[in-house]
Amino acid sequence: MRLLVSTLGKLRSRLATWLTIGLLILLMALIYLAVGATAKDTATRPNGQAVLLLITFPGAYALILGFVLGLGGLFVMAYAAAIAGSEWTWGTLKTAVARGESRSRYMMTTYLGIALVAGVGMLVAFAVGVLVTFLAAKLAGVSTDGITDTSIFGNLPEQFLRGWYGLVEVGAVGFTVATLARSQLAGVGAGIGIYFAGSFAGLFLPDVVKYLPFAAANSLIAVDSSTAGASGGQTLARLDPNMALLVVGLWLVGSLAVTALFTERAEISG
Repeated sequence: MRLLVSTLGKLRSRLATWLTIGLLILLMALIYLAVGATAKDTATRPNGQAVLLLITFPGAYALILGFVLGLGGLFVMAYAAAIAGSEWTWGTLKTAVARGESRSRYMMTTYLGIALVAGVGMLVAFAVGVLVTFLAAKLAGVSTDGITDTSIFGNLPEQFLRGWYGLVEVGAVGFTVATLARSQLAGVGAGIGIYFAGSFAGLFLPDVVKYLPFAAANSLIAVDSSTAGASGGQTLARLDPNMALLVVGLWLVGSLAVTALFTERAEISG
């Protein structure tokens, strides 16, 4: 517990923590407000009504969460990679080992701290997303009566847990890549490369790509077919949400196991 509290304090003071959450919220706000500001023009275009579903409650709740999981996954992967890489480049892992900490326990606790920060960031981003979506709907002249529709709230806790589980998985992949490379830059670059390579390959090998980390994480949340076209890319092949739980678990456990094994065997003296 002492080590976890210390880790959370360290992460709270890191600029990367605030930049990651801030950039995600900023991008989300810009996109949603742009939809609201251009709604009158958008509605007359092909599939324009589908785009307006982004700012139509209560369906907007699920789409906001999907947005946070989709784009937020990239941010969490880069964030986890930056933290893991800094443990090597800044020498903090070496210092911790020198004072008697277990190598693998230190790294696993560091990642647990990242996972908790990701959960808090997801909740904050979702709350801000609801506010921004409300403002965008007002700009567009779209009714916001559905914002108080309680019928959708019943499964939101489960969807939040699934979304957080997905963020934890993609973060673990970035954390492992940066650990193997012992570099912040390599970890962040590889994470971004995995994200875009998977998105591109999904157009040609959908039945393979759906098992990769980002695609599996995005499949955790069931998407209503009536709103799938508004979420951007959700029409690609997807795993069954329950199958996605297993696939995501395998990526998560496998990534952290590789991190722990590599850290135990790596040379960190010098």
